[in-house]
Parts: sequence; structure tokens; C-alpha cells
Amino acid sequence: MRVLDACAAPGGKTGHLLELADCELVAVDADRERTRRISENLARLGLYARVIVGDCRNPEGFSEGKAFDRILLDAPCSASGVVRRHPDIKWLRRRTDALAFARTQAELLDALWPALAADGKLLYATCSVFTEENSEQVRSFLSRHPEAEVLPLAGLGGGQILPSADTDGFFYVLLSRRS
Repeated sequence: MRVLDACAAPGGKTGHLLELADCELVAVDADRERTRRISENLARLGLYARVIVGDCRNPEGFSEGKAFDRILLDAPCSASGVVRRHPDIKWLRRRTDALAFARTQAELLDALWPALAADGKLLYATCSVFTEENSEQVRSFLSRHPEAEVLPLAGLGGGQILPSADTDGFFYVLLSRRS
């Protein structure tokens, strides 16, 4: 299976994927310094992935013309779901940030979707609790891509996990291309 970890730095999910699955994994991130951390983490774990500095809004730059069977897009977001662990987020973010992140997320989803193989699956994730980055983002994506469908994720209901004393806030949705 050919797998893309988009927006992969610092590489924790990359390493975990490689520990769980025998796959050809490509890890891409736009930040050169953070991409170096992916390579360092993989070396420490004794794992291998092709690590690329690149813009995931341009998959032609790293896909080698081959589709991916699976794509993990842990999209840049407001990080509103992790305020409990990172309280400075409350002071660093502005009211308009969520909308700016939503635009980038839409660009990433639209750019990566054609790089997904027929019958492939794309997992979209954020650490946000804002609907414009989550459920509204998915609703808008589905309206632009009628061939896409949402697949159920066990135990996640609508995909939103709200912050609590035991967990941060996250959003997940598994998308598939209808065949």
C-alpha cells in the first residue's frame, strides 16, 4: 500500500503508521526544519519513509505520478482543541485565524483528493473544535466532490472529540472515493 502522510512534521504519526503497517510511506511537510525532525525521529525508531520538503497543495511535486492508496491529512489548524496543554494559544490566535486555516484546509483537501487512488481513503484530522475547520469544512468539501463519501469511524460518531480532563479536542473524518 502506498501511503502519504501530508503535513507530517514532526513525524509521530509517520512513525506510528510504519510501526503498524507494512507500507511505502511518503512523509511531506512544507517546513524544512520540521521535516528534518521527521527524519531524526524515524532514524531513532529504526524506521524508513521517504521524507520530502514540499507543499501538499502541489502533490505533483512529490507523488511521482502515482496515486496514494491512503492519505493522512492532519491539517494545519487553530489548535483550539489543545488549549488545555498550550494555554498560550488563547493569546496567540486572532478571531480571523480559524477562517484563514479553513481556507488552507480546503486548498489542501482539494489538491490532495486527485492524488488518491480509486477506492482509496483519506483521513482528515484537526486538533480544532471550531466547526469551520471541521464539520463545515467536510460539508463544503463533499459539495465540491460528489464522488466523495464519509465512512464511519468506530466510536467517533460525528468525528468531533471535545476537550475534557482526560483528552484534548480533535476532529476526524474518513473520506473515500465512490467507485
